[in-house]
Amino acid sequence: MHGGALTGWLLMALCAVSGAYCLLRARSGTPQERRTARSEALMGFGMAAMTVPAAVLSPPDWAWAVYAVLFGVAALRALLPALRGGHHLHHLVGSLAMVYMAVAMAPAVTGSGGGGHAGHGAAAGAGGIPLLTGALLVYYAFYVLGSAGRLLPGTVLATAGGRGPGGFGGGTDGRPELTTACRLTMGIGMFAMLLTL
Repeated sequence: MHGGALTGWLLMALCAVSGAYCLLRARSGTPQERRTARSEALMGFGMAAMTVPAAVLSPPDWAWAVYAVLFGVAALRALLPALRGGHHLHHLVGSLAMVYMAVAMAPAVTGSGGGGHAGHGAAAGAGGIPLLTGALLVYYAFYVLGSAGRLLPGTVLATAGGRGPGGFGGGTDGRPELTTACRLTMGIGMFAMLLTL
């Protein structure tokens, strides 16, 4: 990912913490809720791995192909549930966005001169395809604004069943505001990753 080392570290930390929280959520709930939490954990940890500053740890060339395949499989798994609507459509968009970013950040191999050139943007040019990147930025901007709106005090009370301010505890069961905050964090992370393509 392009961008400063501090940005990379902050994004990595936010995404890793979100992924860890999603793993905690995967321990309880209905089978569908656990499956959703595992998908979100995969997204959080995948984003964390992709945002490690290159100056600290430059991933091997094959890592981008692994990311693309991993999130391609996640997109296929999200396809059927996404047809039923709901949050699964967001998982499909997120998985496809991760595939896109992995392909856009893969090292390019040029045939001119002395062999390979390790630069970002192999398939889609530097920064990917501007129209697609722009569309994803618009999607994630609206997603982040919508998620932030669901965290406003009146909205939290309505979705939490009127529990009041005590609903912001540290547990993972029955805490819709923490799940929304986790999704908001990952949406912000995805938006920032797309900005730095």
